[in-house]
Amino acid sequence: MPSALGLLEAREKKVREEIARLREEAERVQAALGEAERVLERLVDARVTVAEVLAQPPSAVAEPQQGSVAGSPVPHGTDGMAASVLAPDYQRIVSVLESEAGREGMRCQQLAVALGLKAIPAKVEGLRSKAKRLVERGWALQVRPGVFTALAVPAV
Repeated sequence: MPSALGLLEAREKKVREEIARLREEAERVQAALGEAERVLERLVDARVTVAEVLAQPPSAVAEPQQGSVAGSPVPHGTDGMAASVLAPDYQRIVSVLESEAGREGMRCQQLAVALGLKAIPAKVEGLRSKAKRLVERGWALQVRPGVFTALAVPAV
């Protein structure tokens, strides 16, 4: 027959093991709780910021750039508008067309070479599309079919 002290020691050992297991679980839950609280704090901050922005009067919201066309990287050119408002690819095209080589007009194959691109059909057609867009928006001229030049060639 087991002794009473032996039974108590066995029971105490089981309870200590249960306490250790529960402490480990509590630490895991505490870590998960801390992470969830940080996420909640970021979400609340974001909601408050959005609410503040939406509460501002409409005049405080930035207006679109003058002359721009929705969804287009090429705004309509107006007097005094610098080519720096164009996307970098379009700026490069305009600068080549404004150069000495572009004064008389350039075919898209010549333009490709001047831009350091291979004069392969895919590159040439991409440039043709961009050059036509520049013509449509008032940044360049098509002097003859397939020949483009700058709208206003700067004095040298």
